[in-house]
Amino acid sequence: MDSPGRTPSAPALTKSQWRERVLAARRTLDPDVRAAEDRAVAAAAHDLGTTAGASATVCAYVPVGREPGSIEMVESLSLVVGRVLLPVAGAPGPLQWAPYRGRDALVRASFGLLEPARPHLPPEAVAEAALVLVPALAVDRRGVRLGRGAGFYDRSLALADPGARLIAVVRDDELVDQLPEDPHDIRMGEALTPARGVQLLR
Repeated sequence: MDSPGRTPSAPALTKSQWRERVLAARRTLDPDVRAAEDRAVAAAAHDLGTTAGASATVCAYVPVGREPGSIEMVESLSLVVGRVLLPVAGAPGPLQWAPYRGRDALVRASFGLLEPARPHLPPEAVAEAALVLVPALAVDRRGVRLGRGAGFYDRSLALADPGARLIAVVRDDELVDQLPEDPHDIRMGEALTPARGVQLLR
């Protein structure tokens, strides 16, 4: 099967079709390749945290399933920044947040996610972050992000500081030329991929 970003007709695909293609490609990923990519993402996250600074607040997430990255991505950040906030998904609407207090403090939650236990912070806490790592199925070179379709992040990122770095985390072939876009979509400023590191978009 062709990789998601290299199909000539790809720009004409709907979001649902894009999701099917990306998820199918992720299911075929060799475990050894995936492990190497996860290590690369963790190293890049550490570098991003170092750049943000020891007093910075950073928003991240715990990758689940076949998402690029691992808990080590969060651990790497927590070593070099002041605070890492993780998302808490509940009713439809913006995400709540909670500080990362170590992997043993994470609990299983909706959608198969790992989240910090209570107490939680309100959605507006995202505005304190200088850097937001955002899960994505794909992102294009204009910054258009393809998520899972629930809209949690688009609602949440509307509350972020306008100067915050919004970085989509994807596999290398999930950085594509063009994705379908809706008016409510929040564009990313950068993409983080295992082999290419952090790349400017737009």
